[in-house]
Amino acid sequence: LLTVTLFLSTLTPKFYFALTVTSSFISGLIFVFEWWHFRKYGTSFIEQVSVSHLRPLIGGAENSPPAPAAFSAGENETSRQNMPECKVWRNPLNLFRGAEYSRYMWVTGKEPLTYYDMNLSAQDHQNFFTCDTDALRPSDTVMQKAWRERNPQARIKAAYQALELNNDCATAYVLLAEEEATTIVDAEKYFKQALKAGEMIYRKSQNCHSQSPQHEAQLRRDTNVLVYVKRRLAMCARKLGRIREAVKMMRDLMKEFPLLSMLNIHENLLEALLELQAYADVQAVLAKYDDISLPKSAAICYTAALLKARAVSERFSPETASKRGLSTAEINAVEAIHRAVEFNPHVPK
Repeated sequence: LLTVTLFLSTLTPKFYFALTVTSSFISGLIFVFEWWHFRKYGTSFIEQVSVSHLRPLIGGAENSPPAPAAFSAGENETSRQNMPECKVWRNPLNLFRGAEYSRYMWVTGKEPLTYYDMNLSAQDHQNFFTCDTDALRPSDTVMQKAWRERNPQARIKAAYQALELNNDCATAYVLLAEEEATTIVDAEKYFKQALKAGEMIYRKSQNCHSQSPQHEAQLRRDTNVLVYVKRRLAMCARKLGRIREAVKMMRDLMKEFPLLSMLNIHENLLEALLELQAYADVQAVLAKYDDISLPKSAAICYTAALLKARAVSERFSPETASKRGLSTAEINAVEAIHRAVEFNPHVPK
């Protein structure tokens, strides 16, 4: 700043005025372009450029969140500690593409997902459901191409081609459950078929995973598929009203695969427990996952704010508070609400 100030002091008044007008004009153009880009694509152009191009140049890529994939115990803990808080976080695949996102589009005529969302989910699909050994199984080779397809109908067609090659292709059933099924009931049927096929493939991979690095990579992928399918079945159970069954399925899954936290199963568990009004259990889950070293999310922040506000809301009186001031518990509740809104202001009031 001192250098800039000294430089400006040496300029003539006319040149300084011209420089000021030019910078204001350029700022105005940038503002108009940013507004147009956001209206057209639903994303910030400046943010995309910063994340994609500028951040790696200034060394931000070293601490950027790793792409979701199966981790070993050491890798998982290290990545969690190095993962910075990120305002634009991946949607943890909480809704079904065909049964929920598409239904919203049919009813409102609006696209529920931006290109940015679609790109992130495509990356997740490829990281979860493909690996370097796909060439060993013809059906997996077809599915590897399917997950890269942008056209939903082409993806669905490829899934059926994979099933013609191998009727036990778990990822093909996953794609059909996600995108062809138009109801949760239909999605659950596909996921049950995916579970049957996934468990069989997972057992085979377990028996030969130590033979080579390629087989180990295959086991990681098959583990991802199995955990993903079980989580989706638990979500189906909850959406179909079988909430206690869903809670049990999620708890069992978290015990069986404690290191696979990238699917955010604990957030689905929080939703189900809140629906049961099991607030003590919700607090127990929050105590484990609402930690400073873990990446935050809207589900975590808003649930924590809800519980803290709920603890003081029944006895809260604005008139009394204005006279005596806020208590410690009330201050904590207000801070939790601010934390949640600052993290993600796009949650309905």
